[in-house]
Amino acid sequence: MTLLDVMLWGVLPYVMVVVLVGGTIWRYRYDKFGWTTRSSELYESRLLRIGSPLFHFGILVVVIGHVIGLLIPESWTSAIGLTEQGYHVQAFVLGGIAGICTLVGLGILIYRRRTTGPVFRATTRNDKLMYVVLVAAIVAGLATTLLGAGGGEEHNYRDSVSPWFRSLFVLQPDIESMARSSLAFKIHTLIGMALFALWPFTRLVHAFTAPIGYLFRPYIVYRSRTGGRPPRRGWERVS
Repeated sequence: MTLLDVMLWGVLPYVMVVVLVGGTIWRYRYDKFGWTTRSSELYESRLLRIGSPLFHFGILVVVIGHVIGLLIPESWTSAIGLTEQGYHVQAFVLGGIAGICTLVGLGILIYRRRTTGPVFRATTRNDKLMYVVLVAAIVAGLATTLLGAGGGEEHNYRDSVSPWFRSLFVLQPDIESMARSSLAFKIHTLIGMALFALWPFTRLVHAFTAPIGYLFRPYIVYRSRTGGRPPRRGWERVS
C-alpha cells in the first residue's frame, strides 16, 4: 500500500463527499432559480421522447445494480441460493442492457443538444464537462461489467471494491482491498467520484428534488376575497 493508494482510496472519497454535500447546500441556498433541468421540450421533442426514457430508465437500473453489488455482501446472496457465477451472469446481462440503453439515450440527448440551436445555447460549461464525465463513467462501467463477468480474483469487485466501499461508511477505509483491484475498476471509481463532485454544479442536481408539495396542494387554488382577513396561501385549509 503506497501513499498514492492512501490519498486515492482513503482521503479522496471523503473530499468528494464534502464537495457533494457542501456544493448541494450552496446551490440550494444561493441558486434556487437555477435548480432545474432547464427544460427544452418546447424547442425539440421528437428526439427527447426517445432519448430521455432510454437514459432515465437505463440509469435507474444501473444505480440499482450498483447498490446491490456494492452494499450487499457476497455471503448474503449465497445464503439465498444465488451462486457467484449466477450473480455475475445476471449482472452482466442486466448491467450490459442497462448500460447500453443509458449510453444510447445519452448519445441521443447530446446529439439533440448540440444540433438544436436554442438547446445548445442554454447549455453551460459545467454541463458540457458533466456530459464528458458522464459518458466516460458509463463506458468505464460497461468495461468493468464485461470484466466482472469473466470472473477471476482480479476482476471480482465484490472481493475488492465492495468491501472498500462499505468500509467508508464506518470511517475505516479498507485501502488494501481497493488497491488490489484491477486498473479498470480503479478508473471507473475515480471517474465516478469526479462525477459526484461535479453533480451539485450541473443540471444533475435536479435528481435531488422530489415534488412532495404536489401531494398536499389543492387541485384548484382560488384567490381570496379582497378586504377582511389576510389572504391565505394556496395550501392552507379554510377553517
